[in-house]
Amino acid sequence: MGLLDGVDWQGKIFKDGAWTAGRGGDYPVVEPATGAELGRMGLATAEDVAEAGAHAAEAQKRWAALPHTARAAVLRKAGDLWQRHATEISDWNVREVGAVPGMAGFALHVAAEECFEAASLPSRPYGELLPSEQPRLSMARRIPAGVVAVISPFNVPIILGIRSVAPALALGNAVILKPDPRTAVTGGTLMARVFEEAGLPPGVLQMLPGGPDVGEALVTDPHIRVISFTGSTPVGRRIGELAGRHLKRAHLELGGNSALLVLDDADVGAAVNLAAWGSFFNQGQICMTTGRHLVADRLYDEFVERLAAKAGKLPVGNPATEQVALGPIIDAGQRDKIHGLVTASAGQGATVAAGGTYQDLFYRPTVLADVPIAAPAFAEEIFGPVAPVTRVSSVEDAVELAAAGEYGLSLGIVTRDVMRGLAVAEQIPTGIVHINDQTVNDEANAPFGGLRASGTGSRFGGPAANIEAFTETRWITMRGEPATYPF
Repeated sequence: MGLLDGVDWQGKIFKDGAWTAGRGGDYPVVEPATGAELGRMGLATAEDVAEAGAHAAEAQKRWAALPHTARAAVLRKAGDLWQRHATEISDWNVREVGAVPGMAGFALHVAAEECFEAASLPSRPYGELLPSEQPRLSMARRIPAGVVAVISPFNVPIILGIRSVAPALALGNAVILKPDPRTAVTGGTLMARVFEEAGLPPGVLQMLPGGPDVGEALVTDPHIRVISFTGSTPVGRRIGELAGRHLKRAHLELGGNSALLVLDDADVGAAVNLAAWGSFFNQGQICMTTGRHLVADRLYDEFVERLAAKAGKLPVGNPATEQVALGPIIDAGQRDKIHGLVTASAGQGATVAAGGTYQDLFYRPTVLADVPIAAPAFAEEIFGPVAPVTRVSSVEDAVELAAAGEYGLSLGIVTRDVMRGLAVAEQIPTGIVHINDQTVNDEANAPFGGLRASGTGSRFGGPAANIEAFTETRWITMRGEPATYPF
């Protein structure tokens, strides 16, 4: 039986352990490749958030009080369920998100690994003994933050939801998940069903699709102590400001315009293979997508020619029915934004070496050559299958351009001298560096996060980052006899 078989989820949200109608009504789930309606989702309101917050706060106390082995068992079962229902979940990912099957399979692999990795958190040491000048036992102890709000985006909804949901639950928190309404089945309903089947107690995980009003309600709700947001930098700034006013912690994983440096000793064929994957994988709809290709002058012409040739041969179409490398853009608004950046950059002197065209929501993989650094395709996050290429005359020039701009998420460097690559990387502020690889990588046990306008640092991945993100520190002392004071 499938995860959704026999479950009355159509037009519903998941609140307090039950599938129930949202106060905002319902809306269609649309397949971007065809425009077909795949089902209907419930829409939450701020009033639903208030109820869910109160229920979650009560459920969290009971969940945190369970033995650590009980919480670990639920996370392990959830990991097994991602694997057991891989075909069903992958089909939804391909159709609702527009992901190619390889991307859908990768998302499922990461989801299972996130749960297995999180299952190790409850049994980790959760404090330390401290020396004290008083005759007492002094310790610092990690305790659950309480209720965590997870706000996830449309582009990779499984990974970008589960990497906060799993560790937050494992560490004894309750979670309210707000997936992007465009991908709320893949990023919300299926996730809620996995944990429901894994035995998570009612109310510990709630799923509320909604718009900005629901997001604001999550940030301001008094029961919610931590907000984990993945999305655009402008929205992240607003969430950070609002969280600050309410004295809450906000973990913000935001946009990027990541650079791939092709140094003058690089193998051009290897660099082109990395460049194409970094810019075109998942239609470029990834925060880590390679947004700027900075190529050494002596390799530049060959690099552009070979990358353009590769882009011209990549098949684009419906990933549910065709063997393609790229699927559809999520919606017309995003497609038009991509095309606007391409045409504006061409108007400022960039050469369209490949692509630059679309049919419906299918945007051809695009290579822009000789991109001026003032052009929007160089300066802004495109979030589409576009590879802007800029010539650099020296390593110093490459470093200066890579460090320019407001973002600082990921960085790739292609060179035959890895120590030289590391020395170059140390001059460019980013949260992630890959030498002899492209910019898009993710593993459940590795810290993930960006600097500057790309976010508030490594707040996901690995035990240290996850424990820091989803727990609070409490100082505790104990004396055998009550202390005495002079008055």
